[in-house]
Amino acid sequence: MASTYLSRTISSSGNRKIMTFSAWIKRAINGATSCIFATGTGSERDMILFESDGKLQFSRYSGSYLYILKTNRQFRDTNAWYHLMCVLDTTQGTESNRAKIYVNGVQETSFNTATYPSQDYQTNYNQNTFTQYLGQDSDGNFDFDGCMSHVHYVDGTAYTPSTFGSTDADTGEWSINTSPSVTYGTNGFFLLKDDNAVTDRSGQGNNFTVGAGTLTKTEDNPSNVFATLNPLFLAGGGTTTFSNGNTTGQSPTLQGCAGTSTIGVSSGKYYAEFKQVTETSSGEGAIGICDTYYISNNSSLGGSSSPGYIEYSVSCFGYRNNNGDQFYSSSGSKYTSSNNHAGWSNGDIIMVALDMDNNRVYLGKNGSWNASNTWSSATPSQYITIDSTGFEGNYHFAIGDSSGGNSVTWNANFGNGYFGTTQISSEGTNASGIGKFEYDVPTGYTALSTKGLNL
Repeated sequence: MASTYLSRTISSSGNRKIMTFSAWIKRAINGATSCIFATGTGSERDMILFESDGKLQFSRYSGSYLYILKTNRQFRDTNAWYHLMCVLDTTQGTESNRAKIYVNGVQETSFNTATYPSQDYQTNYNQNTFTQYLGQDSDGNFDFDGCMSHVHYVDGTAYTPSTFGSTDADTGEWSINTSPSVTYGTNGFFLLKDDNAVTDRSGQGNNFTVGAGTLTKTEDNPSNVFATLNPLFLAGGGTTTFSNGNTTGQSPTLQGCAGTSTIGVSSGKYYAEFKQVTETSSGEGAIGICDTYYISNNSSLGGSSSPGYIEYSVSCFGYRNNNGDQFYSSSGSKYTSSNNHAGWSNGDIIMVALDMDNNRVYLGKNGSWNASNTWSSATPSQYITIDSTGFEGNYHFAIGDSSGGNSVTWNANFGNGYFGTTQISSEGTNASGIGKFEYDVPTGYTALSTKGLNL
């Protein structure tokens, strides 16, 4: 499925020798080339992209590369937000000053390939009648799958990272400047400021339009990173299909995991929601939690069935839809018991409350929690006790299916307020104020995010 992209045709030429691009980026995929920003035509284009191996490229291509900086570093962390800056100033006499890349405030100096533009070289970035693209190149290729926030483009000024961010004195982390003082120039723009609007906030009126797909707002941002499903974990070697910024996971037929959360916890109380979308065989959905031990050692795990299924593997706890089964696994063995819940169907939202302070996990459906083996309680009631003595004691939310040859698709809401591309219909109460959920967040629980971890 093609990712959403934004575009704008330049009506008036600006400064074609100097530009600054600054954006906060969260990648969702690895192993595919993904374009962040491009300007030009199919045969002649300037672009900023991640190559399939995660290396960052800043270049102009017209039959061959007229300039190109390609990093040695590989940016493969799909849970992190990166602050990316690319600067061109071809008026500079020293060639290494004509093109620069900064990541999280630090200039990249180690390159796999480095060919700099000639002095006073004119790029496509501000040329009349050319088109600017966010999330795709000018050929309609290299869709970007992930999140972007606070996207600034400057026509005619070469800025330094201190304009757009600073180092936090307490944490030492690079932090966003949400209101930078910038002169944008003729074709400059400021997009995606805390929302999904394509209106230019720079004052220049350089609005974009949405191409294919749906541009959705996310609560995930550089100041509060929310969990997603982890594309780096492929259960038992199976190929899980991820989409929608890694909030949708389809379990492979080879093995049964559709995804585990990128963030794991050993203390605190956390809440998440999961909607079952499709299944190839009725009653095979499985949902619950798993230990980091399962993620890092899944290929050698066993029990009474094949490794990979979250129902069967060591250090997993939860429900599967068949016969109302409750499952938990410990010390290399699988345990299940039937008729512990009333089941669910496609379209139902399963609520999971993870209490690591008391080693319990609660599950509910469509606003009601399981109690006496029925979805009937307004508050978490019936729980599964987590084995706190074995493994690593660091647990993740987990979704999938419970039978070989079948596949289940789940949409996860870790607090972003969407299931796939569908916004929650009515926001529940949430005392922590972190994240947006369909149903009320239980008292004392919060979203699985960096701010949630620090409550």
